[in-house]
Amino acid sequence: PVRRALAERFGAEVAAPEAALPAAERFSRGRGVDGVLIAAATPSSEPIHQAAEMCRTRGRIVLVGVTGLELRRSDFYEKELTFQVSCSYGPGRYDPLYEAKGQDYPFGFVRWTAQRNMEAVLDMLGDGRLDVAPLVSHRAPVEEAPRAYEVVLGAEPSLGILLEYAPEAKPERVEARTVAVAPRPAAVAGLPGVSVLGAGSYATVALLPGLRAARARLRCVVSSTGATGLHTARRFGFEETSTDAERVFADPDTEAVVIATRHDSHAGYILRALEAGKHVFCEKPLCLTSDELERIEVLYRHLAHEGRAPVLMVGFNRRFARLVRAMRERLAAVPGPRAIVMTVNAGAVPADHWTQDPEVGGGRILGEGCHFVDLARFLVGAPIERWARWSLPAPPSDSATLQLAFADGSTAAIHYLANGSRAFPKERVEVFAAGRVLRLDNFRVLRAYGWPGFRGRRLWRQDKGQRACVEAFVAAVRAGGPLPIPPDELFEVTRVTLELARQPRGAWT
Repeated sequence: PVRRALAERFGAEVAAPEAALPAAERFSRGRGVDGVLIAAATPSSEPIHQAAEMCRTRGRIVLVGVTGLELRRSDFYEKELTFQVSCSYGPGRYDPLYEAKGQDYPFGFVRWTAQRNMEAVLDMLGDGRLDVAPLVSHRAPVEEAPRAYEVVLGAEPSLGILLEYAPEAKPERVEARTVAVAPRPAAVAGLPGVSVLGAGSYATVALLPGLRAARARLRCVVSSTGATGLHTARRFGFEETSTDAERVFADPDTEAVVIATRHDSHAGYILRALEAGKHVFCEKPLCLTSDELERIEVLYRHLAHEGRAPVLMVGFNRRFARLVRAMRERLAAVPGPRAIVMTVNAGAVPADHWTQDPEVGGGRILGEGCHFVDLARFLVGAPIERWARWSLPAPPSDSATLQLAFADGSTAAIHYLANGSRAFPKERVEVFAAGRVLRLDNFRVLRAYGWPGFRGRRLWRQDKGQRACVEAFVAAVRAGGPLPIPPDELFEVTRVTLELARQPRGAWT
């Protein structure tokens, strides 16, 4: 009754549930209504039944709220009714191209979208045609928020509940903020200052433990959300945390920058770091386009020509794995070309995942397949001259065979597959050379066939080389000398993988 009275204040003609059908009969002069909008929130299916009874033949029912859906066939069969569940607040909702990338629908074809509906509501609020003040049933200071949620979940009638902040308690809006977390160490001689962009799961699980083990001076961690950055800074011992990446590039105590953000930001951050004279470790891939690669390569070679080339490294960690190093040592002792077969049981990733987006993640061939192109390049030790990609036709085309031909006559076939079973091992590397075979399973078991005096090695736990990769970077920053991965190889692997990622199915280059 209270809510019906409120609706009457807004001009609605109201009938109690038991009087709904007679009201619809009078309103439609006995013909039945054209359509019914159901905005109820109840587990009961009675609103659906009432809506069907009050509709005319071939009428329409739209469920905006949430009700039970035990439909009576006779209600819909005899009148040929149409039933539809409304999906949120307009076309564009749940469309990643619309919501995340701002690709609007043409006005002439889609008059009302989620944004245009919101514009209409804001217009009505602005000129007073839509008055929401009577819909506020409760107000509570933010300190009593638990009590407000008790009202929502309890039996007390409520509509809109506002949490109010005292004027002095309103936080200032800031675009970026830097917070000191730990005091600067008294003695930092010989410890390179390293700052990290990104505090996601891979950074915290693989990269930051490696930096700490390498005894780097952890200067600043940057995260888009201050809470995540603060938690990460306290956990690993950073001196500062910030939401502003420029803080890192301008920091005189930051010698090296580790980039662990989304793939589409890598190139911009690499260029900014190189311009600022910082060493760079970028979690793969180096970039997403050929134009970005050209800009990075031109800038790096310019700095090298002037004798100011910093350490530039991509997180191709598999070449640093202990068993991969053991394979490389033995292959170097035998003559002739190698034939490499890699099987990567990568598993399926949803088509709408950010890594599948060519503009954000670059797709899986570029975003993850680059690891295996680099691994093949490392094991062969010769430049890649030709390459091809053969993809399965089912979209997304992240199940593919990548074929590489090397300058010394070696070949590699990388089977990157998303259509396998989790029960099968994830990664296997097989190398055939000089009448001998090496087989590496999941970077834990190395078996040798035809190698006198060597049958293989087995580790207690998997080692993909993440920690050794980071430690090699820190060591290069600290001491200089040969780079852990030659820049020419970084650029070569990136160029080849970029070509493979955009290559038509079955075309040789």
